[in-house]
Amino acid sequence: MKTKVALITGGYTGEAEVSFKSSAFVYSQLDKEKYEVYPIAINLDGWYYTDDQGNRHEIDRQDFSLDINGKINFDVAFIILHGTPGEDGRIQGYFDMIGLPYTSCSALTSALTMNKGYTKAIIQDIPQLYVAKSVLLFEAHRSDAFNTVKEKLVLPLFVKPNAGGSSIGMSKVKSWDALQEALDNAYDAENTGKQVLVEEFVVGREFSQGIYRNAQGELQVLPATEVRTTREFFDFEAKYTPGLTEEITPADLNADQKSRADEIIKEIYIRLNCSGMVRVDFFLENETDKFFFIEINTVPGQTPQSFIPQQVRASGRTETAFYGELIEAALK
Repeated sequence: MKTKVALITGGYTGEAEVSFKSSAFVYSQLDKEKYEVYPIAINLDGWYYTDDQGNRHEIDRQDFSLDINGKINFDVAFIILHGTPGEDGRIQGYFDMIGLPYTSCSALTSALTMNKGYTKAIIQDIPQLYVAKSVLLFEAHRSDAFNTVKEKLVLPLFVKPNAGGSSIGMSKVKSWDALQEALDNAYDAENTGKQVLVEEFVVGREFSQGIYRNAQGELQVLPATEVRTTREFFDFEAKYTPGLTEEITPADLNADQKSRADEIIKEIYIRLNCSGMVRVDFFLENETDKFFFIEINTVPGQTPQSFIPQQVRASGRTETAFYGELIEAALK
């Protein structure tokens, strides 16, 4: 009997468009001889499955089941839902309550890592890992945010929503005249909790690297990707506009740098009690050769061009085998 997989997609934010592209690719790669896969859209207008004839079937939220010529109960949820409620722990908490296994990090880890400032507080003492000097601002600080930042940090700066994804609402600030607009953009970014993280800029090479736990319980580090963009930084346009960014997988790291990066990423995964696949972004500072943490993504993009699929292929694996491992690990 095939394993019934609910492929969770959509979301309540502007990242839903990327989520649908990611889940479509995952669906195309999953082994249909082994898995019976149902893409489930979770949107503000409903939770539903759309069949091949275009008919919409609503999910019964009491037990996350479908009724299509009889009741369908799922064995596992494969979460490819970027932003809220898939990346912030909400859907994970729901699945925990009804007892449905899922492929991503737990509700607590997902909620914590969605908050960039809180995440930095937990990982900042990991050996050989550094964090940029920063200020975390809440809504109550908004009226005096400009002065607070100017007193504590030096230019240039990164200003970003503390709980956002896909670089939405993020700005690089090179002059104090541009700071207020950047703060307002970050505060007002949709569904990000009106919290802002401001960090001093690290001059160096930017990398992104995936890691996951396989069905045998072993941590598997994927090859790193180096990101080189023609933009000021790796913003939303650079991420999703062809031709603006060069992505090199595997990255050109020497043996020492690769060894350090792998150990750091393993410790981040363990320290944050991660599950499934995650992606860690970091800088390698030019002058010091130190690794600086940027952020962790617990539901990384899965389009054919996304970092994780690139890294899976570079490691000699197929996406079909990789996604199968994530499902089998979740079932255990």
